[in-house]
This record gives sequence, C-alpha cells and structure tokens, in this order.
Amino acid sequence: MAMSRALIATRHRPDNHLHHLLVTPSSSPRLPPAGLALATPLLLPRGGTTRRIMPVCPRHGSGGSDDLAPTPKSERTMTAFDLASLWVGLVVAVPVYYLAGSLVDLGMSAVQGVATVAFANLVVLATLVLTAAPAVTHGLPFPVLARAAFGVRGAHVPAVVRALIGCGWFGIESWIGGRAIFLLLPARLKTYTPLLAPVPGLGASVLEIACLLAFTTAQLAVIMRGMDGIRELEKYSAPVLVALTSLLLYWAYVSAGGFGTILSLPPRLAGDEFWKIFFPALTANISFWSTVAISIPDFARYARSQTDQVLGQVGLPVFMGLFTFAGVAITSSTEAIFGRVVSDPIELLGLIGGPATKVLAIFGISLAIITTNIAANVVAPANTLVALAPRTFTFATGALVTAMLGIAFQPWRLLSSSESFVFTWLLGNAVLMGPIGGVVLADHYVVRRTALDVDALYSEEAGSPYYFQGGFNAAAMVAMAAGFAAVVPGFLHKVGLLPSVSKALVVAYDNAWFVSFFVAGAVYCLLCRRREGAPI
Repeated sequence: MAMSRALIATRHRPDNHLHHLLVTPSSSPRLPPAGLALATPLLLPRGGTTRRIMPVCPRHGSGGSDDLAPTPKSERTMTAFDLASLWVGLVVAVPVYYLAGSLVDLGMSAVQGVATVAFANLVVLATLVLTAAPAVTHGLPFPVLARAAFGVRGAHVPAVVRALIGCGWFGIESWIGGRAIFLLLPARLKTYTPLLAPVPGLGASVLEIACLLAFTTAQLAVIMRGMDGIRELEKYSAPVLVALTSLLLYWAYVSAGGFGTILSLPPRLAGDEFWKIFFPALTANISFWSTVAISIPDFARYARSQTDQVLGQVGLPVFMGLFTFAGVAITSSTEAIFGRVVSDPIELLGLIGGPATKVLAIFGISLAIITTNIAANVVAPANTLVALAPRTFTFATGALVTAMLGIAFQPWRLLSSSESFVFTWLLGNAVLMGPIGGVVLADHYVVRRTALDVDALYSEEAGSPYYFQGGFNAAAMVAMAAGFAAVVPGFLHKVGLLPSVSKALVVAYDNAWFVSFFVAGAVYCLLCRRREGAPI
C-alpha cells in the first residue's frame, strides 16, 4: 500500500528537511500498501503555477531546489526508533485487516494465517534492508538511485508502474469508504429494489456506485483544500484504528469464549489443498509491501547508520505480526459466533452493536481511509502525471485523473471475494513490482558491486555513465519485460482472457513475485555481462 502514512508522521518532526516528501510523488505501504515516489521529482514552487523538473545536477548549484541532492551528514538523524515508528503508521490500516481476514476466508486457521504473514514479511524485510543500504551510504532517494539501473529518463518507467498501482489502491479504499456510507443509509433506501439491481456490465448497483462517487467526491474536496488538513487528521487516524481494532478484538475474545477457542478452530485446508493456497498467499503478502520495498530509500536516506536502518526495518514484521494476529483472530471468531467467516470489517460492524456504535466505528474507519488514501495513493500518481506532462496537468487535475482511473479499476470486483483480492489484485501487483525490484538489486549488488558515481546520477548529458541509450538502459527494459513475460500468461488466465495455460505458467503466477523478481534479475545480469564497458 503506501509509505505516506509514514511520510505524514515524519512531517511532524521538527526537522524541515523532509519538506520535499510532500511535494514529490510519495507512497508506503498499505501501503500498502502502500509506496513512495518512483518518479523524477516534481517541484511545486511556492506562490507560482509553473512547474519544472529537478535540475540536472542540484549538487552543483544550478539555481533550483536541492531536495533530491544527497542528504548531508548533518541531516541524517533518523534513529532505529524513528524508522520503527513509521512502520506503526503503515501497518495500522484497513487493507491490512482485509488481507488478514482474506487468509482465514480462504481456509487457513489463525495460526496458519499468522505464520504465512510472518514468513512473507521476513522476505520483505530482506529486500527492504538491501534496497535501503545504498540510500544510507550515499544519502540518495529512490528517484536518483533508480537512474543507475534504468537510466536518467528510464527512471520514469517504475514511476508510471507505481502510479497505476496507486490508482488501483485509491479505488479499493474509496470503495471501502463507499460501503461505510452505504451501511449508514436508512433501511428503506437499502431495501429499495430498483436501486439495488446491478448495473448491466458493471456488477455493482446504482446505490453502491452512488456511495462510491460520494466518498470519492469528499476526498477530492479535501484535496482541493490542501494537504495541511490531511496532516492534522493523520495524527488521529492510526490511534483511532488501533482503538477500534482493540475493541473488536475484545468483542471477539468475549463472544467466542477466549483466544483458546479462536486459536483451536481447525483449518479448513490440509495437505495439498493447503499448499495450493499457501504459496499464492505468501506471494500476496510480499506483494502487499512491494512498492514500499522498492521506494524505502526515500526514508532510509535520513538514517544515522546502517545499524539504525536495519534495526528500524525490523518494525515491519513485528508490528505486522501483531496487527495480523488481531485481524486473523477477529475473523476466525466470526466463524464460531455467526457460523460463517466474516472477513470484511464493514460487514462485521453492520452485524454488531447499535446505531451509535456503527456511526462512531464507521466515522473512525472513514477518517483513516481518507487520510491514508489521499497521502498514499493520490500524491504519487498525480505528481507523476504532472512530471510527465507539466503543460497538461496540474496537481488538481492529476488527482482527478487518479480518482477516475481508480473507479475504472472497478474495485468492487477486486474486493468481491477473498480470491479476487488475493489472486487477482495482489498477485497482479507482484507481476508489476517483482521485475523492478529484481533489476534494482541485481544492478547494485551483482553488476556494480555497490559502486556508484553519485555526481553522474544527476547528469543528463549524453556522455554521462547513466545516460545509456537516449536516457534509457535497454538491458533494464529487456530484463523487466522478461520478468513480466514469465508471469503475465498466468495472470491473463486468472482473469479469464486466456482459456487455458500450462500448469507451469499457473504455478509461476501463483509465485509471481519470486518468479518475476529472479527472472528479471538474472536476465539483467546476463545482458550486462555481454555488454562491454558497462559503467560503474
């Protein structure tokens, strides 16, 4: 999902050197999660309407902002505690609850679900640490580091991919917010048949779409008023969600007769059936944080040391494990309480409590969704559009396009079942993000052996080491395409566009992040080995 929950939390620190994180494409997380900017940054000048791309080499004082210049040693003050605190804001989010509940809905027991999430987050932790290491060493954000692998212009490619994922997450969270509005509607309106009939070709009713549009409009209205109000609301959204989840966990504990009853519920999956779900679920959990794992340098550049960076990143598996346990335990308890699994927190709130409880709970969820969704899933796509076409888009029009694309993703289909959320949306994310991560890590650790020419990363001159072919590294593009190609057939089969594919391609898609990551990385290494005189 997005790192912007962390972004806003960091914004409240007294240090003002993080200002650029709110005016450049930004994430995590949750994410998204969640994620941060993958684009060449966009400057939003104060008091003016013109926008321009970062100067070629801010290090050399070209007269523009030096927001993406290497972070000075004096500003690298983020401790392990600071970074771990950022993960609290990332993990405590509605989509994380959906992910935990989906595992139970797919047939896992509470213990199996927590174990799957824990294993996945250890994999994510490894990629986080490896990706963040050069940022700590050189003080560089991801938009600059990406130039080493993709070229000074090719770095826009991961930005566009991240933007598309952000649009999808915006639609998903807006749909959840729309369902919260639906729950609060008068019973007479919710039972009026003409408004509940699905619109032909869409699969959602007029009333549901109206609620989605209403919630989306509310978010756009907040965007037009500026980000200051969002920063203020953000301070309260995570505590509200923690309190709401704690109350639900207490309700589950009392209603189900204690955690012993919840944890002892037998799994509905065993043997081969379990493994058929385990590997896609593992991949989905890795995919959930894949954008964060790529763009973590945007925060790690401020870490005091590699030790602080590594210890701080441990916050992900720790806090994710705790919040996942809460989500899995609550969802598992619904089977004992209602006789069926209720993995949707909005539906669960509709089944328990009186009108006052529903209103307060829905208000808390809506607050969390709005603050997270705007910061995490609007800023990056909107600023990416402006960066690519500054004469065509402003931030406001970019936000509007983001919202429209989010609705075009038809989020009601993505959340129609745990299968569609996990097997279509999250595994689909893995198809896109796996190859990018594979190329980035292979470039830094295998091809360049951690060596970087920092000054050259800011040069757009044709003869610079990272200009490659017209600003694009063909090896990176081919490798990324190879990673896509390895898993796209399985995706097309999953969404019904390919009637049949080989079992190997189905297995490849079920493990989409692993397959695309390693295929792209291996192809990139082979192409670079054949290329003579590869730059350092």
